[in-house]
Amino acid sequence: MDYNEALDYLYSRLPMFSRVGAAAYKPGLDLSLNLSRFFGDPHKRFKSIHIAGTNGKGSTSHMIASVLQSQGYKVGLYTSPHLMDFRERIRINGLQIPKERVVKFVEDWQATTFEGSPSFFELTMQLAFNWFAEEWVDYAVIEVGMGGRLDSTNIISPILSVITNISWDHNQFLGDTLEKIAAEKAGIIKTGVPVVVGETQEESSSVFIDKAQKSGAELIFADQVSSTLEIKECEEGLEWQHQGINGLLPLGGEYQKKNLVTVLTALNRLRNSGVVISDESIREGISKVTLQTGLTGRWMIISKQPLTITDTGHNIAGLSYNFSQLYKLSTDKGYGKLHVVIGFVADKSIDKILDILPRDAEYYLTNAQIPRALPADKLWEKFNEKGMEGKIFHDVDRAYKEAKRKASEKDIIFIGGSTFVVADFLSALNSNS
Repeated sequence: MDYNEALDYLYSRLPMFSRVGAAAYKPGLDLSLNLSRFFGDPHKRFKSIHIAGTNGKGSTSHMIASVLQSQGYKVGLYTSPHLMDFRERIRINGLQIPKERVVKFVEDWQATTFEGSPSFFELTMQLAFNWFAEEWVDYAVIEVGMGGRLDSTNIISPILSVITNISWDHNQFLGDTLEKIAAEKAGIIKTGVPVVVGETQEESSSVFIDKAQKSGAELIFADQVSSTLEIKECEEGLEWQHQGINGLLPLGGEYQKKNLVTVLTALNRLRNSGVVISDESIREGISKVTLQTGLTGRWMIISKQPLTITDTGHNIAGLSYNFSQLYKLSTDKGYGKLHVVIGFVADKSIDKILDILPRDAEYYLTNAQIPRALPADKLWEKFNEKGMEGKIFHDVDRAYKEAKRKASEKDIIFIGGSTFVVADFLSALNSNS
């Protein structure tokens, strides 16, 4: 078996939520716990930090991992989904899991007699935890897949839990109110384990307070303890200063300001619990987050003439930040017309998202090449219902090339709406370069 054959097995033989949606969703921890016991509970052989939230959990996970790496620790990082290569999900000190390790795991799995049918996420999580344990990582930063309470990653017993924020996403699984969604995210709060919540939000704060009190867990709202943090936008990203430390976050986007608040508060709580993290490691880890962890797809500037930006924000909160930032660029910097290459997944309710889209932009409606994608012609129907216009393109690369052809040097092109649209765009860009 080679690497491509191993991937084909993982993708085709195991239900994968990111590709097919609800058919792959398996709520509950019983199978994950049984699977973990089958592999010898590898997650008990390293210390972990658990990251949940609607938006920002990926950036937050990468920043914390990068800082711990700068301190000299051996750090595992487990995130999802990937953009171009499956191995992006599983890293140690920024290096992707070797292809041979993936192949061996799949071969060994095929030879087992485990009773049960794990999902793609459940099995690949064990691949990650096994590798982290075998490589003796000091810490592993583990990003929740979806929700928290019933997410398969919730089998871990972390030294710190982090919940970035609460917004509308995956409502059909997590609940139809922000309180219900918050309750699912709060499910990662463990007895006696401190928890950092990134934002104080009226609809969700009481949920976290109640859960933390019942669990005997210290609760810290990051935005309530960060009054000394100063952040200024610059061409390279965000310049920041906090408690005598100053540095640069090489990520743009308004939402990264909130992520930075969450990260600095989480790092401070780790320090208070005895984890050695120097000021210099914080400065270096944040400034080198993209180099040290491979983080990509977050307010990523592809070119400057025309200004071309892609971002993986895919729900109403994330896209609100994106379009607010684009509006700011247009008004403050004098850019011209906005060209938007956009697509969504079929199981997402997008009515609220369409309501926030600027009416004076030009839209290139497309779909990623996965079964779960909303077909471009269906998206056109949704646009039409809202009295909006857009042209249909059945693959992302064609949509982008048409936007690039029509845009002047002073215009802006934005590519997004779905993580998978960004993935297709970056893959095409990489193959065309």
